Amino acid sequence: MKNIRNIAFFAHVDAGKTTITENLLYSTGSIKKKGNVDKGTSQTDFLDIEKEKGISIRVACVSMIKDDVTINLIDTPGHVDFSSETERTMLAIDGAVLIISAVEGVQAHTETLCDLLQSLKIPTIIFINKIDRQGADIEQVIDEINKILTKKTIILQKADSEATNDAEILNIFIKNKDIDTDFIEKIIEQNEILLEKYFDDQELSFPELKLELKKNIKNCDLYPILFGSAKNGIGTTELLDAIIEYLPEPQTQNDKLSGFIYKIEHDKTLGKISHIRLFSGMIRNRETVINSTQKIEEKITQIKKIYTQKLVDIEKIEAGNIAAVTGLSKAQAGDLIGEISSENQKILEHEIPLLTVKVLPKDEIETTKLLEAFEQLTDEDPNLNMQWLNDLRELHINIKGEIQIEILTEILKKRFGINVEFDEPVIIYKETPLKIAEGYVKYWMPKPCWATLRFKIEPAKTGSGVEYKSEVSFDKIKQKYQNQVQEAITISLKQGIKGWEVTDIKITLIDGEDHEQHTHPHDFTVATPMGIMNGLKNSDTSLLEPILNFRITIPEEFLGSIAGDLTKMRATFKNPQFENGKATLTGKIPASTSLDYSIKLASKTGGKGKISTKFDSYQKCTLEEGKTTPFRGISPLDTAKYILHIRNAL
Repeated sequence: MKNIRNIAFFAHVDAGKTTITENLLYSTGSIKKKGNVDKGTSQTDFLDIEKEKGISIRVACVSMIKDDVTINLIDTPGHVDFSSETERTMLAIDGAVLIISAVEGVQAHTETLCDLLQSLKIPTIIFINKIDRQGADIEQVIDEINKILTKKTIILQKADSEATNDAEILNIFIKNKDIDTDFIEKIIEQNEILLEKYFDDQELSFPELKLELKKNIKNCDLYPILFGSAKNGIGTTELLDAIIEYLPEPQTQNDKLSGFIYKIEHDKTLGKISHIRLFSGMIRNRETVINSTQKIEEKITQIKKIYTQKLVDIEKIEAGNIAAVTGLSKAQAGDLIGEISSENQKILEHEIPLLTVKVLPKDEIETTKLLEAFEQLTDEDPNLNMQWLNDLRELHINIKGEIQIEILTEILKKRFGINVEFDEPVIIYKETPLKIAEGYVKYWMPKPCWATLRFKIEPAKTGSGVEYKSEVSFDKIKQKYQNQVQEAITISLKQGIKGWEVTDIKITLIDGEDHEQHTHPHDFTVATPMGIMNGLKNSDTSLLEPILNFRITIPEEFLGSIAGDLTKMRATFKNPQFENGKATLTGKIPASTSLDYSIKLASKTGGKGKISTKFDSYQKCTLEEGKTTPFRGISPLDTAKYILHIRNAL
């Protein structure tokens, strides 16, 4: 595996990821001419909408070879509205490059990305780009990195003439073996043997230091900082060398098949393409594999490697590698292949969509076509959580922001030929039981059917999700029917009595019965939502609203005005921190009052104020502070109509 590096580029939008990718492809001879993001000629921005907008909205993987090392490089979107794929990519890589603009510094999404990389313990190189741009301030950016992102940094280069076209890298410590005392001490501070040698005035060899630096980077004890200007081709060759030298090779633990689908795309010729990172085992062409997430088997029809938009047929994917396969017609992004291992079972606390919106075709005759389009788009991004309400003839999806609406409108028009309209987005609230209660259902009419259930409904700890257990013996309700009940719990909680998903709830099946003759298959699947909804009605529910962590940095003179805004928005915040004429405020704020505040902040501070937010949790709010919504479809509380609907009798 020493000849493979699986890496990804991450950054806040417009920090230069795609341009750096072009430089690396060019320097390895993968392309003969560097593309240009602004001209829409880059290799990894291949969608029409990406070429027009000059931003990446989809993950793109390319492979290149340098010194017999294959580098699988994933270029990710930088805009937070398209971060779902970016976050999934983190589960498919062994190392990362976090790119930060020398002008803009640490931005809102930079902080979120760095937090995720650190929580997943992904070895990361920090590359400060655009050192030639007017306003570039490397020292200030490094200060921000150490204060906001991590203090565990080590600077591998020096730069000269920053903020000018003459900007250049003067010294690459490791390459030139020009290592100062501070640098040595930072590398060896966690190695007792090397520390002892050092303080005994014994000479430390260059290979010793290099090996120790590599170990520190692999263990996320140090984050190396490099500099460059992708536009001028400065520093990207050295970045490529550092990727090969210091980011780790894949590790495999056993021979059992285990993989992760980090991306789905649809091709007019090949159909659905699944991009897979294989952690262990091997997949050969024409083999059948198990989709562990969906509990189905499907046959691989083709395996391909991607070299600069060219798909090259290969016979197999081996452990540690990345490739694209066809034949997995049911697959969705995020699905696990083969055995569920410690690698592909990592939990990713990603930025969940906080908005829901209704989508309408401008021409009603295109409704079916719209549903088919969103089935594809939901395979590619399951966070869209597409919901078709047949009774209301309405399609609802979840989104992360207004830019996503703009991009989806263009995609639907150009890729699928559908003109659509979006309603005004609405914050996604949730609900939780208010008190302990029981829910009962006796489903025995109209015959033939028989399913009786009694549930105990309890409020649970904030953030705990859903907990279910059964206290009923298999003598009263057979195991196969109890399995139906457990599987139906998730569906039953999609909408509560206030119209939102129910969470932070304990559900216990405390009584019930089946009937030897009258119980039919799926009777308990039908009965469960009625029993749960009856329990929620008896309990009543509290609304939960999404809360964000925030950090605001502003010139001191704006502190009073901004603090006033935050108070009006129901924010809670700590005492401000002051440094170099700037004030920093941190705290928590409801998403419903603050989603558009970055625009207002920029306006109030003449563009000098910065805000970064990150989802924290769902917390209780009053009915006045939140929003209820009508039940979409037919409620299980309307038992007669619901039963007829479920049995296709309406």
